[in-house]
Amino acid sequence: MIKRTLFDETHDMFRQTVATFIQREVVPNFPKWEQQGIVDRSFYHLAGKAGLLGMAVPTEYGGGGTDDFRHNVIITEEFARAGVMNAGQGVFVHNDSILPYFLKLATAEQRQRWLPGLCTGKLLAAIAMTEPNAGSDLQAVARRAEKDGSSFVLNGSKQFISNGINSDLVIVVCRTRGLPDDPPKHCLSLLVVEAGMDGFKRGRNLSKVGQHAADTAELFFTDVHIPAANVLGEEGRAFYHLMDRLTQERLAIASQAVAHAVTAFGWTLEYTKQRRAFGQPIATFQNSRFVLASMRTELDIAQVFLDRQIEAHLAGELDSEDAAECKWWCAELNKRVLDSCLQLHGGYGYMEEFPIARAWRDGRVLSIYGGTTEIMKEIIGHRKLGI
Repeated sequence: MIKRTLFDETHDMFRQTVATFIQREVVPNFPKWEQQGIVDRSFYHLAGKAGLLGMAVPTEYGGGGTDDFRHNVIITEEFARAGVMNAGQGVFVHNDSILPYFLKLATAEQRQRWLPGLCTGKLLAAIAMTEPNAGSDLQAVARRAEKDGSSFVLNGSKQFISNGINSDLVIVVCRTRGLPDDPPKHCLSLLVVEAGMDGFKRGRNLSKVGQHAADTAELFFTDVHIPAANVLGEEGRAFYHLMDRLTQERLAIASQAVAHAVTAFGWTLEYTKQRRAFGQPIATFQNSRFVLASMRTELDIAQVFLDRQIEAHLAGELDSEDAAECKWWCAELNKRVLDSCLQLHGGYGYMEEFPIARAWRDGRVLSIYGGTTEIMKEIIGHRKLGI
């Protein structure tokens, strides 16, 4: 693929560490995790010990002390390269989506209480935004926590929660003030629900089209008493906290989309060079060459675009509109590439034993979670174009 300038020698060393860890701890266990529908909880202790969790957390709390998003990107790329990307979803959610909330919003007491465990894998985190009637649209969040002295009492449910089964800490987005019809900008708060709190129950591990090793659950809250000490950030300002941190989450999903598609393209190129039809490799047919050439070109363009956005993020210059552009474009490209790759595999591409079949179904959700393509375009049209 195209030559990249995003990484230096220290990143290359980290990449080798990650690749070795994945080959040793993930690849042999991946078939079992796919079958059981969840990664073993003990895996996260190994990931923490290997330095794959909490890289951005200060060393005083046991983290890596390096707030460099490129380390997150490397982890994503190596899971994809090994063909086990969906086994990394728990790590991606933990590092890319959840840790920024704790790093930027937690009080000194909360940092002492939670950050060490989030680095070692003793604590795995999730965030619960989606509800039965509220997905990409945060305006529709209806779950409510009523004040009761120094606590909040939470009732309701959340669905489609990544890390929902394995998580120990769940950041719950809910209303804590205002009337039901009031806009969420001054009504939403982030409450940290801890495993074992009375009234907190997990539903079944949801059966999904793809990403079978990634646990996804329904969560139920019945009179869950959450102490004020578990409010993350400012009460009533969660909408703004979310907007600030969804930028990195969407960039992370774009990174997943490109790495996943690049890997699938590599498999397909090799397959078409070896597979013969009518006495010649199928890669040598004009249609195959044109399809492969188009994919290679689009992936090179996407990689440059993504890397530029990562550089902007590192410099503190990436805004939510640019992240939305990157997220939807890369996710839609992933769909096109994976579909073409499966087609070039022919009947074999539809067989479970071929990794391209799993990659095809695993990538489909990238244009849905973290904000659908349609919502990304709404953000761009409204905020960037003023229409």
